[in-house]
Amino acid sequence: MSMHRDILVVDDEPTVTQAVVKVCSAEGMTVTAAGHAAEALKYLDEGKFRLVLCDIMMHELDGFQFLEELARKGIHVPVIMMTGYSTVENAVKSLTATGAVDYISKPFTADELLTVLRRSLRIGALLDEAESAALPRNGSATYVSYPANYHRLGYVSWVLMEDEGTAKIGVSDLFLKAVDGIKEIELSAPGEDLVQGIPCAVATSLDGAKHEIMCPLGGRILEINEDAQAEPSLVEKDPYFRGWLYRILPSNAESNLQWLSL
Repeated sequence: MSMHRDILVVDDEPTVTQAVVKVCSAEGMTVTAAGHAAEALKYLDEGKFRLVLCDIMMHELDGFQFLEELARKGIHVPVIMMTGYSTVENAVKSLTATGAVDYISKPFTADELLTVLRRSLRIGALLDEAESAALPRNGSATYVSYPANYHRLGYVSWVLMEDEGTAKIGVSDLFLKAVDGIKEIELSAPGEDLVQGIPCAVATSLDGAKHEIMCPLGGRILEINEDAQAEPSLVEKDPYFRGWLYRILPSNAESNLQWLSL
């Protein structure tokens, strides 16, 4: 059997897979449901999918072991990790796992699911463009790769440690390209505390969808980039320099940085 479908959803809770099938089918997406990781791997051996939506907590092979199997088999497909156990550790580990492009916690609304799916499908397409151009997966002509010395939380956000012991936080160019145009950025206020793996900002795209930006490093906000908040296009045009979001005083930098990639 040969298949070429949009979404493969993997969850041992039938109510979840049924909900995903219903929501995605209503939007014209083709969906295949698998009740466990072994069944999903069988589907992936038989055909291609644009995206996989996989639960973390499953019997036999869990979501992270499923990602390891994909890597072992040489199956390259973007994966969204989901879980009803929405701990900070799960969120951070999901965003830094090989093959994972995003994370969503259960329960989720139809709008939340579609926002993450559409963004992740776009990320997958951008990564495919980079790969087909024989360039590294973290950089291509269609988006800007992270500069040197920038720590990244998956494809979502970044940290730049400063000499004074402070750090700047921003959002990745790939994430912004996948959002496909932002009209507003909501930021927290100076003096508030940020937590790694918890949303620290919300970008509203041109179509009105809300995109949460996961915080890559915990700490106290010293300063927000008021220019970027007033003119969101600055973040899109120059996300790693003039378009930074926060300057913070890290609360546990050494522990937080071990989860991030350079």
